[in-house]
Amino acid sequence: MTSISTHVDEKNLPTMVDISAKLETVRAATAQAIISFPDSICWDVSGNEFSTKKGPVISTAIIAGTLAAKKTSNLIPFCHSINLDRCSFAVQSVGETEIEILCTVSTSASTGVEMESLVGASVAALTVYDMCKALSHNIVIKKIQLMKKSGGKHDFART
Repeated sequence: MTSISTHVDEKNLPTMVDISAKLETVRAATAQAIISFPDSICWDVSGNEFSTKKGPVISTAIIAGTLAAKKTSNLIPFCHSINLDRCSFAVQSVGETEIEILCTVSTSASTGVEMESLVGASVAALTVYDMCKALSHNIVIKKIQLMKKSGGKHDFART
């Protein structure tokens, strides 16, 4: 079975996908990151900010995640540079030892924003780790995954 690669040209060299003929449509994606904390540093962050010696954890993570989502094309080699119309975060406690970060990104473009939402959630989670690592190195970023996307050829929703 022969597979068709979208990121190599006829000479088998790496290339960016040509999206010039694709129509601009509204596209959105939401990614999730789950961070697990040891029992020794559990707290409830539902709707509340918490701080460490480095400062406000959730606010800093949201800023870092937003900046990262906007710079995705600088980090992932074949991502197109697109303007984001929206980049928002929801952060909540999941049980007593975990935090869920949701990053939702949208745009009107001819390519999707899945990678932007995944990068935003990832960097926000890494920022939480960085802000809290002095409390424990047993913090684990457990899961980073696309939850849903709309626009383009196919919609997707994780069940």
